[in-house]
This record gives sequence, structure tokens and C-alpha cells, in this order.
Amino acid sequence: MTVETAPSVCPHDCPSACGLVVERPAPDRIGRVHGAAMPYVEGVICAKVARYAERVHHPDRVLHPLRRAGAKGEGRFVRISWDEALDEIAERFKAASARLGPETVWPYFYAGTMGHVQQSGINRLRRVMGWSGQLKTICSSAASAGWGAGVGSKWGVPPGEMAQSGLIVVWGANPAATQVQLMGLIKQARTANGAKLVVVDPYRTATAAKADQHLMLRPGTDGALACAVMHALFRDGLADRDYLARYTDCPERLERHLQSRTPEWAAAITGLTVAEIEAFAALYGGVKNSYLRVGYGFARSRNGAANIHAVSCLPAITGAWRHKGGGAVQSTGGVFDLGRTLLDGLDVPQAKTRVLDMSRIGPVLTGDDLGDGPPVTAMLVQNSNPATVAPDSGLVRRGLMRDDLFLAVHEQVMTATARFADIVLPATTSMEHADLYTSYGHTFLQMAKPVIAPLGEARSNHRVIAELARRLGAVHPGFEMDEAEMIEQVLAASDLPTADELHAMGWLNCAKVFDDAHFLSGFGHPDGRFRFAPDWGDAAMPELPDHFAVTDETDAGHPFRLITPPSRHFLNTTFTETPTSRAGAVRPTALVHAEDCARLGLVDGGLVRIGNAKGSVVAHLQVTSGIARGVVAVESIWPDECFVEGRGINHLTSADAAKPAGGAVFHDTKVWLEPAS
Repeated sequence: MTVETAPSVCPHDCPSACGLVVERPAPDRIGRVHGAAMPYVEGVICAKVARYAERVHHPDRVLHPLRRAGAKGEGRFVRISWDEALDEIAERFKAASARLGPETVWPYFYAGTMGHVQQSGINRLRRVMGWSGQLKTICSSAASAGWGAGVGSKWGVPPGEMAQSGLIVVWGANPAATQVQLMGLIKQARTANGAKLVVVDPYRTATAAKADQHLMLRPGTDGALACAVMHALFRDGLADRDYLARYTDCPERLERHLQSRTPEWAAAITGLTVAEIEAFAALYGGVKNSYLRVGYGFARSRNGAANIHAVSCLPAITGAWRHKGGGAVQSTGGVFDLGRTLLDGLDVPQAKTRVLDMSRIGPVLTGDDLGDGPPVTAMLVQNSNPATVAPDSGLVRRGLMRDDLFLAVHEQVMTATARFADIVLPATTSMEHADLYTSYGHTFLQMAKPVIAPLGEARSNHRVIAELARRLGAVHPGFEMDEAEMIEQVLAASDLPTADELHAMGWLNCAKVFDDAHFLSGFGHPDGRFRFAPDWGDAAMPELPDHFAVTDETDAGHPFRLITPPSRHFLNTTFTETPTSRAGAVRPTALVHAEDCARLGLVDGGLVRIGNAKGSVVAHLQVTSGIARGVVAVESIWPDECFVEGRGINHLTSADAAKPAGGAVFHDTKVWLEPAS
């Protein structure tokens, strides 16, 4: 029997934004999910999205509005009507604003959905109401600052060209877990071109396990490695001096600066051997069409932006940008020229309001980072789970426990943040609403219509924001439209095909032409040149590529560096509720080098306590040789209750902001380890 199918798009915060084909065995149910035949995806999607029915039809889906009936964080609620819920939220927001001014209200959101219509409405309402703004720093701000410092544009060589490369360098990413289609492109390049794969990462990820060379450096030392490689490229005549003269700002000054940044200098900082650094430099310099995939992992450090900039300099030294299959990419997001006026309410005259850093939600809610405004006493949270995801979880939860804070959370499942809420609203999944999608890992614009009707009483973000706007007296054309009308208007304003045309096409390739994608028509700065000496707007930043020594350095009391990379089974805290993902990930596990374990008396499968000044966390131990010595990795953001003592890994991470533009520093934490009984 043929099963009916419908097209859709994966909404999650992953570079791939995969086109999907969804089985619909009944009008109100989805079944197996498959990859669409669109270029780049080619029918391949990750296992967790293939079984998306586990999320959509999870028995613990929030399907009705709820009001808190117990203590904050306890998770006891009673069912109420939508009118009761929305009326109460509106009245509490009005009362808070009347008492302390509109900036006391802080809408908090991020990328639980990457769809532009469902993600943007909360920001439009914020602008109209004059509520506090939000710096969106939790994921990409440090990486964007570092990439933009040199390149000046938020794009690079499209990933499809990777198949034509002679060398692929994956730096600070694990596409086997987070962008699975790249593994197919790497395989094509190896088969067709004999391409080598180099992976730079502090531990042996699934991607690193497939590499021809794995550079297992200490966290936060990527800039030193990049500088030593550039030193060797200049020293050994592997720099493209014609390209440097035509396309870069100060190559002679850079070469003088790098004379002291030798492989020996970098080896002492990175923990790599001189031979490893020299071999990588020779390989990179010897292949003109080298493709550098710059990830986000090594940006999540106090020196992350400086590290990204240093690494982005490499293809400018060799002139790899000249060649098909050569160059680099960090994000493709800038190729999509969407008109955002309607989405974000940019036509609303904006009074000056404070902007609060979402990564510093703990200090904000506990009164230590409020700028010139009042305390935050009212919040609406969409598309985020800061009680678990944000740094310094203990401080975040202390803030969420405040009696004078009114919290409304719009969610699909009862997250840790939702358990602190006064009102919980049931949210649709991507299978139950329409939206428009771009990507930061490919160049295809897509839209999706609902596959099934909303389950229970779930309502979309867009609808909830529109209904709140009416109760609050907020006026904007975007609040009067449904999702389909919004998509149509945004496409028209962007001089793109109509919604029906785009849906019929399936996808629209927005890629730049070769010379623009490779910056042969100029980099994104006024003079068109790549900047080795960027204008950071912060005197503390290095003037030229360097090791920026501002990390949470280890000491006698805290001899280990903690990193918290993603797991292939989860996406932040999404999918942590699904049984198959839980079974695949097994349990929170700390990866520690065998020599460190032997020295500390840590036993494989036993318990290890990981601690610093913020407290301690207990996890099961996996002894491995596949991690840099002095480093401990705990993959993914498990719910707190999955840890032995009920405290999750972000209880140890810092809410410090990365320079120069903010950013969470999840992989920059000094800790101690000891056996736990």
C-alpha cells in the first residue's frame, strides 16, 4: 500500500536545513521522515529527524494551556483555557510596565525553530511595545565577529564545491553529527580527487576518526596553530604573493609579525608536536584547491573571535580562493537577501531601549547586568530552554525562582524552563505550521506548509504573538496576517517567487556566482581586501592574527579544560525527550585521556566528579586515548535529572562574554576531576 507523503523542511538549528518528505499514514499523524531529493541533501538526513514522529506524537507533548499550581520549578500545573492564559499574560505584562516601565519586560528567544515567520514575531512585538532588546549571542556571535573581521561578508564557497577539492580541512566542527551531508561530499572528493581530510578538534569525534590527519590540540589554542601554519607557508615559499598583493591589506606586515610564531612556539601552546604542525602546513600549502570548513566549536571561547579570524587567514595566504573547490566557508547565511522589515517590525520608530545579553541571562535575572534599566520582572520565552542551555545554570535557575518574576513559556514539551513558568502555552511543531527557511550551511531557500493540523490546542508562535498583540494594543500589519500572508509579503518584498511558486519548485538556489562566492570580485570591506589587521572596535583584541591569551587558564587547583560539544543524538536539549535518542546516547559521559585517568585513579565506567568554583557535577567515565591530555569532554546538553546528582553540565560553565561582541564560552572552563563514589 502506498503511504501518502507531504513535503516539509527541518526547522532545527543545524547548518543543513534539510528538505524533507514526510509520510502521513493518517490525516492527524506523521510517520517516517525522509530526505528530499534537493541538491546538497540528496535524500540524506540525520537519524533523529528521520524518526521525528517520536517528537510530534510524544506522550508528554504540552497540548493545553497550563497555570502553575505549585512552587516554581516543581512542575505542577492545572489546565486553563487559551483566553485565560493570554489574558493573564497581557495583564501581567501591562502591570509590570506600568510599575517599572516597558523595559522591565524581556522577551527571550532563539533558534528552537529556524523558520523566519515563527521566530521573528516576538521581536516585532518587542519593538512595538518598547520592551528590552536581546543580544542573540548564545551560538554564533563570536564566530560571526571573527569571520567578518577578515572576510567582511557572511558567506563563502558553497559546500557543493567540496566534492571538487584536493584537500578538506574541517576545523572545529563535527559534521558526522551536525551536518551529515558534508560526509558524503568528503567521500566524493576522496574518491574522485584523492583528497585528504584533516580535522582540527580537541578530541576524536566521529569526523576526526575518518581523518587522514587529526590535530588534537588544546581548547582555545587554534589561533596559535593557524599562526604557525602561516609562518611555515611564508617561510617555505608556499604563499601566493601575487594573490596577497591583489586581495589583502598588509601581507608584508603580517609576514614580519609571524616570524616569531614558529611551529616550536605553537607546539608549546597547543600541545601538538612540531612534526604535526609542519606536516599540516606542508599539506595545506601544497594543495591549491584546499577547502576549509570553519566550524563554531572553537569560537565558543573567550578568544573565539580571534581564533576564527586567524584560521580564516589561511586561504588568503595560499590564494586558495582562486580555485574551484578552494577557499573556505563559515556560514552561508548572507547569500539570502530577505526583506526583514515586515518580519522584525523594522518600520516601527524605535525608542532607545537597553539590550540584554541572552548568554548572560543568569546575571541579568539576578540583578548584576541590567545596564541602566529596571529589574526584569516579566518574560515570554519562545524557541529556547535557558534553564538548561544557558551558561551558569545555577545562577539562571536562581533568577527564574524569583517571586517577583512573571514567566510565560511557549513550548512543545515540558522543558526545565517551562517547569519554572507561571503560564505554559502549547506550541506547534514544524509539521503543524507554515514557515520560510534559509540555511547557514547551504544556499537553498525553502518554505513549508503544515503536514498535519495542530495537535490538541497547540498554537503557532506567530498566532500567539498576534493574539497577545491585540490584548496589549500593539499595532503592526504583521499582527494582522496569518503565516501564509506573511510568507507571501516577505517574498514579494525580497523580489522572490510567490509562495505557491516556491512551494511548487521545492527550493530556490540563492548561491553567489563563482567570482562573488570566492571573493574574486572583492571581499566585503570598502576596499575589497581581506583584512589581516581588522577593525575590531576593541583595543584589547590582537592587531594581527595571534594567540589571544584570555582564556580560563588551568592552574594547580583546576588542571583540566572542560568542553561540552554536541552529540549526534540530540540538538541542544531538543530530542533529549525522545526514547530512541536517549537510548542511543545512553547517559551523560565524561571522556578523559587514559594517562590522566591512571594518574587520578579514575576507572572506565565508574563515576567522576567534575568541579570548579561554581560547584560540581557527577558523570560516568569513559577512558580514551582519543582526547587531548588535560581535557575532559561531556557531550551534549542532557537534562539535569539525567546526571547522577541532578546537576547538569552547564552548572559549571561561565556567563562571561567573549570579546569583542559577546558570545557564550561553553568550551572555556577550567575544572578539577576526582573519583566519585
